[in-house]
Amino acid sequence: MLEGKLFHKRVQTLINYWKNNQEEFGNADSLLFVTGTSDDEISYQKTISLQIWLLGYEFPETLILITMDKVYFVTSQKKGKILETLDNKSDKQVPFEVFKRTKDSAYNAGQFKTLLNCISKSQNGKIVGIIQKDNFEGKFIKEWKEALESYPTKFEFTDIAVGLSSAMAPKDDEEIRNIKIAAKLSSIMMKNYFTEEMTSIIDEEKQIKHEKFTENIENALDESMRSKLKFPSDASIDMADWCYPPIVQSGGVYDLKPSAVSNNDYLHADTIICSLGVRYKSYCTNISRTFLIDPKKSKEKNYIFLVQLQNYLIDHIRDGIICKDLYQLAKSYIQKKRPDLDKYFLKNIGFVTGIEFRESSYIIKNKNNRELKAGMIINLVLGLHNIEDPTATNEKTNKVYSLLLSDTIRITHDMAIVLTDAKKDFTEISFFFQTDEPQNKKEVKVSQDSRSSRDVSPKVKTAIISAKTRGEENDEMTADQRRRQHQQQLAAQKQSEGLSRFSGGKGASQTQAKAIFKRVESYRKETQLPKQIRSLQIVVDERNESIILPIYGFAVPFHISTIKNISKNDEGEFIYLRFNFITPGQTTGKKDETMPFEDTSATFIRSISYRSAEHGRFTEIYKSIVELKKNVAKREAERKEMADLVEQDKLIEIRARRPPRLGEVFSRPALEGKRLPGDLEIHTNGIRYQGQIRSGQRIDLLFSNIKHLIFQPCDNELIVIIHVHLKNPIMIGKKKTKDVQFYREVTDASYDETGNRRRRYNYGDEDELAAEHEERLHRSQLNKEFQSFAERIQEMSNGIVEVDIPYRRVGFYGVPFRQLVLLQPTTECLVHLTDPPYLVITLSEIEIAHLERVQFGLKNFDLVFVFKDFQRTPIHINTIPMAQLDNVKEWLDSMDIAFFEGPVNLNWSAIMKTINENPAAFFEDGGWKFLSIDTDDEDDMEEEEEESEYELSEEDDYSSSESDYSSDESSSSSSGSEEESEESGEDWDELERKAERDDQKRKRKEEASANKRRRN
Repeated sequence: MLEGKLFHKRVQTLINYWKNNQEEFGNADSLLFVTGTSDDEISYQKTISLQIWLLGYEFPETLILITMDKVYFVTSQKKGKILETLDNKSDKQVPFEVFKRTKDSAYNAGQFKTLLNCISKSQNGKIVGIIQKDNFEGKFIKEWKEALESYPTKFEFTDIAVGLSSAMAPKDDEEIRNIKIAAKLSSIMMKNYFTEEMTSIIDEEKQIKHEKFTENIENALDESMRSKLKFPSDASIDMADWCYPPIVQSGGVYDLKPSAVSNNDYLHADTIICSLGVRYKSYCTNISRTFLIDPKKSKEKNYIFLVQLQNYLIDHIRDGIICKDLYQLAKSYIQKKRPDLDKYFLKNIGFVTGIEFRESSYIIKNKNNRELKAGMIINLVLGLHNIEDPTATNEKTNKVYSLLLSDTIRITHDMAIVLTDAKKDFTEISFFFQTDEPQNKKEVKVSQDSRSSRDVSPKVKTAIISAKTRGEENDEMTADQRRRQHQQQLAAQKQSEGLSRFSGGKGASQTQAKAIFKRVESYRKETQLPKQIRSLQIVVDERNESIILPIYGFAVPFHISTIKNISKNDEGEFIYLRFNFITPGQTTGKKDETMPFEDTSATFIRSISYRSAEHGRFTEIYKSIVELKKNVAKREAERKEMADLVEQDKLIEIRARRPPRLGEVFSRPALEGKRLPGDLEIHTNGIRYQGQIRSGQRIDLLFSNIKHLIFQPCDNELIVIIHVHLKNPIMIGKKKTKDVQFYREVTDASYDETGNRRRRYNYGDEDELAAEHEERLHRSQLNKEFQSFAERIQEMSNGIVEVDIPYRRVGFYGVPFRQLVLLQPTTECLVHLTDPPYLVITLSEIEIAHLERVQFGLKNFDLVFVFKDFQRTPIHINTIPMAQLDNVKEWLDSMDIAFFEGPVNLNWSAIMKTINENPAAFFEDGGWKFLSIDTDDEDDMEEEEEESEYELSEEDDYSSSESDYSSDESSSSSSGSEEESEESGEDWDELERKAERDDQKRKRKEEASANKRRRN
């Protein structure tokens, strides 16, 4: 449903402006706007901007003709019905007519002819206004051009881009409301995300590339970040998007143009410039800030001047000011106050913005005579480019720096209003991390020389501690203490969450799986019983899944599910069959599950035996019952396995145009078990994998069922992967699966690994280098192709699906199933995707992690993940190298996952069974605290051993004197143990530590005896 009132208001505004400014429209008699097929790669086109301005949406393959007294549309049947809703039955509306196309080409040609007649009758009927820069393609455009060429009257076409920009530049109340929300979002992304992330990276001395930082900023504009970043409540993040990829620059390489992109250099702690712009409901905003790390006085002075210049210009921006006059104000202010900065100043200082990010006819520069009017939104951009820094210490990165400051500003009749409110004062954008700064270059050189000499010299082990505390000597301990403190907070948080979750019986239904009594019925009527019962023999009725047993002259049926097992024994000339039935109190399987009963106080038959001399008949009955029970158990297992299958909606195909496609890819699991290539396509509500041989072979995956979309590049791998992890499993062939993978091998048939013709003539290093170069290029092309396709899936899903990429550098080896594999964390998961079986663990579903077999002397440890859904079986990852322990801890801590560690493996099936029986009592008794008991004891022992040397107080004298004898014994025993350890071959480090402990004990003993003598 379109907003008819808004459409008629804006069309009338355009027509009135056209009437009053004929020259800006080239004296056109009519205005014509034609669009072809939609192209997502082209962001800003004036024809599409006009459609959004008038209708609120983009209408591909649509023609709009505007005359002085009427508006005409030519479009498809479906879009035509939508356009007909513009009729609001009002006298003030602009008359309009909709021509709806059909599949009949002759009928469509007649419609175009009718429209051309309307053009020839509009005023003089000679000059038609169009947007000459906008070029569209498609069948619709081709048919329109054919109709135009065959029409007898030839028209003159003129460009009306300038006039259209002028008519659309002043914004109404609805547009200003959208721009205000966009400006708020831009400011929030600058203040609450970029500034916080940037300062954290610099403070913790992390390394991140500009491109990666840009990607992180783009991903942060998401509904999941609403509470963290404090998005405004009236903003729907689904309607927000980026005007352009955010730009992050540092390290002496700066480009202050709006078309700049982030390079692949690492973020450098000097002058950091960030530019970003959010558009809301297609309306654009922009903000740029410069952040100074440990700035010199000259840099501080230049930045403060730039802020003063912006304040001066904002005070002079009014309704009616000319673009070139505003630029001259800036130039004259610089020449008066700081003429030395004039050569670094930009050639233009901004532009008008709106649905189009940058209106080319309203650039604020020296030669633009256009007038800025009330209601216009401008982006005021002030910058000083590549200022030489005479105090630079590093010529490569700090030789020059740039300063950039831009804001989105609304022009009113009386004043200019700044819409982007991120702080820009020097105290807010400057950060000082260096405490002791050398005064001159000579001191810098001396300090570097002394530092290098200290680093090269080997560390000598000694019992004498150079620092007052061990924390000063070992920086790693500080990081470990910080991690422990954070883990204590996470443990407390988990405890409080558990208490609130299960208090008063809440959530008990989620954890306690209640057994459901299942009523079975073999026969409803006696007439349904088989005829063989008349002979009072044992009858196996496979159709009704029942066994009929003769008991005291009656034929009694038993359903196969009531029989626990059957045994057969041969004793002499007789054969015995024993039927054991399921009764209350018995277990039914390996998982120690008891079968539910409707009335446990009823009388049950536990077993019944039959004897016969017919060995062949009883053997046949035994085999039939065993086979029947096996088939029923198999069918029941299949039913349970398929219980979580959810029927998917139908895939809505894109038929108007060719859908985005990734060709020559393979799927896992393969279609019909055969490894054949296919094409992966993106449609309206999902993706489809289509086999190339048979059109019926396909896999449909809906966006609503995709839980994780993961792109794994082929760096250090043999395949490049797009992996889809589903929320609910689907059937592919006869197999249920929750993970579907699309991949292409790096060394496919079309890629010649052995080289090209040159190998016949040239041998040696040159040929090998050429082959390696070809392989690198091939891998890079594959990565780019698959990543861009994955990102296209994300775009066309409208925010439902997000692309995740594994971080190989943070990965670690482990055994989740039967094989040692590389496990790689992503933003939301821990994955192994290279070979089946796949592992995808969603981090947000993890309750706690437990590190097992963490003790001195072992080469490996294990990792257990316990899920928030206590009914899920914990996942074990075994045999992780002990060298990766700190890395795993750091990763778990960075993802806010509470973890504990212990020296042995725990019986998690028994632990989870106890928790599920009464989760409220479990958390009331301390929850997961029982896992940290051993760790806390070890920490206490370490703290006792690491106590500093203090004089004993008077209260401790008595206890110290009484411990003398025990000290002697312990010292003698320790000396004995030293002899044994030497014989057993202990290393020198261990002996040195033992000797240090003995020295401390002896010293405490001497101090205690000295204190005792002083008291006496």
